[in-house]
Amino acid sequence: MSLSLTLSVLRGEVYQSGLFNFLQMSNVKRTKSQTVNLQMRTQWESHLQNLGEWHGSFTRLSPQGQKLEDIPSIFTLEQLNDPQQVRLTLRRFRENQPVHELVYEYSSLEPNFLFFENGAFSRGTMQWGKNLEFGAEFCLIEGNRRLRMVQQYSQDSQLRIVTLIREKLAGTDTPERPQLRVERLLGEWQGKAVTIYADLRSPSISEAESPYSYPTRLKIEYQGTNHLVQQLTFGTGTSARTITSTARIDGSILCFEHSPLPTQVLLLPDGASCKCPLEIKPGSVFVLELGWLLQPNRRQRLIRTYSDQGKWLSLTFVEEYKL
Repeated sequence: MSLSLTLSVLRGEVYQSGLFNFLQMSNVKRTKSQTVNLQMRTQWESHLQNLGEWHGSFTRLSPQGQKLEDIPSIFTLEQLNDPQQVRLTLRRFRENQPVHELVYEYSSLEPNFLFFENGAFSRGTMQWGKNLEFGAEFCLIEGNRRLRMVQQYSQDSQLRIVTLIREKLAGTDTPERPQLRVERLLGEWQGKAVTIYADLRSPSISEAESPYSYPTRLKIEYQGTNHLVQQLTFGTGTSARTITSTARIDGSILCFEHSPLPTQVLLLPDGASCKCPLEIKPGSVFVLELGWLLQPNRRQRLIRTYSDQGKWLSLTFVEEYKL
């Protein structure tokens, strides 16, 4: 698929529906996640962790987290006779409208689409630029449920829409998690991060379990009545770094207003959180993130990191536990 067609797909309904996640793909190898055995799956094998019929909905949100539309959906990913060939079918059921169905068959993956071995993945624009639409999709998977999100920016680099996609496998009744609230995030979290680089280079060997993994520690506490402060430490020894930031609490929004690029975190249904800048500007490193509070003491996050020139650098999976 050409670059021009890629951009048209990102601008169109395929992107908005989240279906763009399986359209352009090529085989790549990647590191292991800390949640699986030492034997590594290929990207193709990891993506097959998403096989099945997933029932859910596409909830379109404003940049302030207000619900604009909720569309019931059935997403099916199935293997064909050739084990290297799969079919993706997405049906959406808007009220008082005919069923909208999209069907794609494919047999390879592209490197701007990266998977972890448990099936978690992200795909998005590889280079931000002025006057171009920009965005990314994320997916976390846990048992019979998936949580997906699409963050979408307009041509003037303003956050335009967030689509929250909550799904469960057909025939299962695993309930959604509660609405995420500030109180559920407070405390000290310890975990491990695994990073895949966009150019697939291998980091230097270290004393960590894997050259791609490193420990993390996150402390979140109130500061006064309507602010919180968080302190994030990652890495070990001389490579360890600590970042401290403060957010203003505005209902279900955490506003990090004093960073070089002001960023917000939306606290959403099903234990989800959406972190991203309201506006992207050149000259500042930025991240896009999906978080999922799976249990009161267990959380996962997927983070896409971009350089100060808007180039996609890496994808990181974090699993952390409250101490």
